[in-house]
Amino acid sequence: MEIRPTTDQDLDVFVDTLHAAFGRFPETPTEGGGVWWSALEMDRNLLALTADGRPVGTAGAYSFELTLPGEILVPAAGVTAVGVLPSHRRQGVLSAMMRHQLTELRAHGEFLSVLLASEALIYRRFGYGPATYTQRLTVPRHQAALALPRARGTAEAPETGSVEVLRRAECGEILEEVYDRYRRAQPGALSRPHGWWALGAGQPPVASAPRYVAVHRDADGVPDGYASYSIGDPSTLTVDETIAADDAVFTALARFVLGHDLVTQVVFKHFPPEHPLRWQLADFRAGQVSHDTDWLWVRLLDIPRALTARGWSMDGELVLDVDDPFLGEHSRYLLTVRDSKADCVPTDREPDLSLDVSDLGSIYLGGTAPSTLARAGHIRAHRPGAATLADALFRADRSPHCLHWF
Repeated sequence: MEIRPTTDQDLDVFVDTLHAAFGRFPETPTEGGGVWWSALEMDRNLLALTADGRPVGTAGAYSFELTLPGEILVPAAGVTAVGVLPSHRRQGVLSAMMRHQLTELRAHGEFLSVLLASEALIYRRFGYGPATYTQRLTVPRHQAALALPRARGTAEAPETGSVEVLRRAECGEILEEVYDRYRRAQPGALSRPHGWWALGAGQPPVASAPRYVAVHRDADGVPDGYASYSIGDPSTLTVDETIAADDAVFTALARFVLGHDLVTQVVFKHFPPEHPLRWQLADFRAGQVSHDTDWLWVRLLDIPRALTARGWSMDGELVLDVDDPFLGEHSRYLLTVRDSKADCVPTDREPDLSLDVSDLGSIYLGGTAPSTLARAGHIRAHRPGAATLADALFRADRSPHCLHWF
C-alpha cells in the first residue's frame, strides 16, 4: 500500500473515494446546502492506494487557529475527511494513514491537531481525547419567559443595544466579523478562514442556505452578536448557533428567539453545557437538554510546546508521566507554572500523575477535570492531592466551547 499527498488534480478522486467510504454520493450536500469539499486544502490531504494504484482511503487537514486558555491563538491542524472503503477496513489502512499524517504534521512543526469524531471509539487509540462538549437545549414556547434576578442591593441593569432581522445573504460580512471577534476570546474555538465564508463551505450559517439572522448591535450600532435560525415543521424555531460578545448580548438574542410568534418550541442546536440561560428561565424545568455529546477532540504532538503555549491561572508544579502507545513513545515531564506561564522539561523525578496522551488532550483546554479521569481510571495519581492540584492548574477561566464544524 502507498500513502501519498494529493494535488489539485486529485480532488475528484479524493472526494469520490471519501463519499464511497461512507456510502454517499458527491452530489449530496451537507445538511443546510454547504458544499463542504470546496474548502479542502489539497496540499494537506492524503490518499491511500493499493499496489495497483486503486484509491482505498483518504485523510485530510485544514489550517486553523485554536484559541487556548489565556486568549492565546495557536495554529492547529483540523483533521478531516478520514475514510476507508468498506472493502479495505480492518486491514491497517486507517492506522497507516493516521501514523503517516501525525508524522507529517510533526515534520512541519505543528504541535497539536484537532478533529470531530464521527465515532467515539475510533480516535482515542490514535491519541485524541474529547476536549470540548456541546448539547441541545429545547424550550417550549409557552414556558419561555425569562425572569432575570438582580443581585441584592443592586438595580437591574437596563438593556442596551438593538436586534435587527436580516437574511443570511445580506449579512455575510457581519457574520464573519462577529464570529472572528468571538473566537479570539473563547477557549476551544477555531478560526473560520475567509474562504469558508466566501464559498459557503460548511453548515449554516457558514453555508449560504436560507436563514434569518438576528443581529445584535451595541449602543453605538456596532454588531456584537447574532443568532442564525430557521423555522420548520412542526412550528419549531431552530437556532444554528448563537454568537455573542458577552452574556448580556446572548440574553438579548435568546429573549428575541424565545419570543418569536407562531412557534411551539425553540431549539438551540449547539448550546454550551455550562451556559447560564437555563437559570434565567422563569421555569427552570422548561429547558430540556438533549444531544449532550463531545465535539472537539485534541491530540498533542509536542507536549512541552503545547503546555507552554497555553495560559495558566495559578502557580504550581506537577510531574506528568505520559504514554503515547500509538507512536511508541513514553516520556516524563516536569510542568512548572509561575505567573501564568509554564515551563515543561523532561525529568526523571517520580511522577505525580500517569496518563495516556489522549487524556492529556482531554484536559488540555480546561474542559475536562483531571480528577474526573482519575476517578474513571484513566489517570493514575501517585500521591494524595495530585489530581486536585491538576484540576486547579488546568482549569480555564472560561469553559472551552467549539462551534465550528469541519
